[in-house]
Parts: sequence; C-alpha cells; structure tokens
Amino acid sequence: MNEILTTIISKYNYWGFILLMMIGLYAMMVKKNLVKKIIGMNIFQTGIILFYVSIGVKKGATIPIISHGHGKEKHVIHAAEYINPLPHVLMLTAIVVSVATLGVALALAIKVYREYDTLEEDEINKKIRDQAK
Repeated sequence: MNEILTTIISKYNYWGFILLMMIGLYAMMVKKNLVKKIIGMNIFQTGIILFYVSIGVKKGATIPIISHGHGKEKHVIHAAEYINPLPHVLMLTAIVVSVATLGVALALAIKVYREYDTLEEDEINKKIRDQAK
C-alpha cells in the first residue's frame, strides 16, 4: 500500500495535467457562456502543452550541443546523455497556435455579442430560432 501511495505522489505533475484538462473540459462542455467556454478551451490546451513539456524532460541529461566536435580526437557521442529538444520546440509552436486561437475565438465572441446582445448559448439559440420563423 505504501509503494502505491509513493508512486501516486511521485507523479504529482501528471495529476496536475489531468486536473487542468478536466477543468478545461468541464468548462467547455457545461458552461453556457461563450467566453467561459473559450477560457476552458485555453485551460485544456495549457494542460496538454505542460504534459508534453513534462514528458520531454530527462534528468541528468544535457543540451544537445557537441562541444568537442573539432580536432583530431574522435569522441563517441551517446544520444542517451542528451535531451531531445523536439517536444519543447513543438510545444512552442503549440503555444503560438493557442494564443492565435484564443484571439480569434474572442474576436468571434465580440461579433456574436454585437449581433445578439448576449454571450449565453441558450439565449443565442433562442434568438436564432426566432429569426428563422
């Protein structure tokens, strides 16, 4: 029992990601206000980005720059001693996409508010149905 508890506690970062993702998913599915849905989407994206950055970490490794590349001496390069920068680079791109998505979504929310005078999903649907009649 003690081993299970120690394992669960040692993976605290994964519990944090799960919590962030569930908060974001809850906000996207349950909340009726469009801005709250957008913020929930952003929280969900943040949880995913933090997850990928976390799995890219390697303890005891160094950055992938070979400092002894020139000269007559030949050194063996052990890939296991270096950090893989690809997950971090991909997440930088994901952060840019996340910010752009947030900006576009908020701009669309402003447009919806100007058109329907509300950001509540139920009221917008009711006004759309009334306009269709």
